[in-house]
Amino acid sequence: MSKVWFVTGSSRGFGRSFVEAALSRGDRVAATARNLRSLDDLVTAYGDLVLTLEMDVKDTAAVRESVTRAKEHFGRLDVIVNNAGYALFGAVEELTEQDVRGLLETNLFGPLRVVQAVLPHLREQGSGHIIQISSTAGVAAFPLGGGYCASKWALEGLSESLAQEVAGFDIKVTIVEPGSYATGAPTIAVKSSPNPHYQAARQAQAAYGKALDFGDPAAAGQAMLKVADHPDPPLRVFFGKQNLPMIQQVYADRLKNWADWLDLSAQAHAAPSA
Repeated sequence: MSKVWFVTGSSRGFGRSFVEAALSRGDRVAATARNLRSLDDLVTAYGDLVLTLEMDVKDTAAVRESVTRAKEHFGRLDVIVNNAGYALFGAVEELTEQDVRGLLETNLFGPLRVVQAVLPHLREQGSGHIIQISSTAGVAAFPLGGGYCASKWALEGLSESLAQEVAGFDIKVTIVEPGSYATGAPTIAVKSSPNPHYQAARQAQAAYGKALDFGDPAAAGQAMLKVADHPDPPLRVFFGKQNLPMIQQVYADRLKNWADWLDLSAQAHAAPSA
């Protein structure tokens, strides 16, 4: 049976790949974007299979209206993909509160708004799959990515709790953690003047980026179908072949760090005096 998808950030990058993968096999999709004209070609190509909705995830009323319209139009919602987001790069010392608040409005509160809008519908129908697009940066931080990593780490924690809360309603949650892909997604540098003390870090990150093997978003779209179709989907899954080796070392280092300081941890647990 074909599925009904609700996908945010459908105009480009991963969102467009997920939408096209679902539509190409006959699924129906409510595709959202801030600019409806960016979705015109989907309507031309797929007709009634797609419902395009103008929506900014920062607008709570617009999110709720779009979810309601999608449910009324298709009769149900099966797969919810929270994809809308952007990257922000800059040293923590360079970030402004405005930089970080704006990022969280989209990358964290955007998915929160969508989740809160769809849950009553999913709970009523007794099924559904919420897929949160995080990042490798959601499990491992890197220099100059403090703001972006913070937004994704927060999304990971929110989603893990969500998965436990809704499991009894037969609603699934999956956190997709992509590595490096040629998505053309928006990337924003901090607006403040670069601090020269971090120039070496910027150069190192630029060299690292040039050496990456960027994945194909179309392949990610096909992988997403397998995640959505699986009867017992994972809570977390990497997209990309470079992620696991890096994360294995990160977690090994964390475990060693905690073990090395275990004596101090025990001292910190001493019973209070009478």
